Amino acid sequence: MEPPRFPGRFTQAGVEEMVAFERVPGRRTWYTPWGDPPDTRSIAEDGTAVYANVHVGGIPRSLDLGASWVPTIDVDADVHDVWTAPGRVFAACARGLAVSEDGGDAWTIRTEGLHATYCRAGAICGATVLVSASTGPSGINSAVYRGKADGGNLERSARGLPEWFDENIDSHCIDALADGSLAAFATADGRVFVSEDEGISWAEVASSMP
Repeated sequence: MEPPRFPGRFTQAGVEEMVAFERVPGRRTWYTPWGDPPDTRSIAEDGTAVYANVHVGGIPRSLDLGASWVPTIDVDADVHDVWTAPGRVFAACARGLAVSEDGGDAWTIRTEGLHATYCRAGAICGATVLVSASTGPSGINSAVYRGKADGGNLERSARGLPEWFDENIDSHCIDALADGSLAAFATADGRVFVSEDEGISWAEVASSMP
């Protein structure tokens, strides 16, 4: 029988199997809607903790560089992307934009202003949080939203963008500089849009990308 395979971490001693990740409380409840094994979709850190987004398995957190892990957000929040900002952790979930201000111990879900709650990707750009939202996994009526990182309504970014995108703006496809000077996202049909005003307006800078 083939031995179990575990995630790894790089240390000064080399690559180590991260057996503790397979021992997170609730690990046996992780799943995918289509029946395949769950996977680690995104990883973020804030200098104190590491957050691993499992699809579908919530966001296990490590405070000791991966030596041990504990669960945070509910597994069925269906997290697609996790990222951090000073004092906050954000997650794009099927239920909306999840935010924690205590390192993942408690979460609130922001949906105010969204036309639909299925979120797939996001980033921090200065004082602004960016997130993509659509009506579901098929990505119908997908759009980019912006809002204050510290709370409040989210508003759809429309200037320079089409009314809707036909597919989800997916995990890892939104990124930004922390100082707010530049944000960018890519679409499934090969276009790239950039913003220099924290997502208020956008310009298409590339198309027909593979």
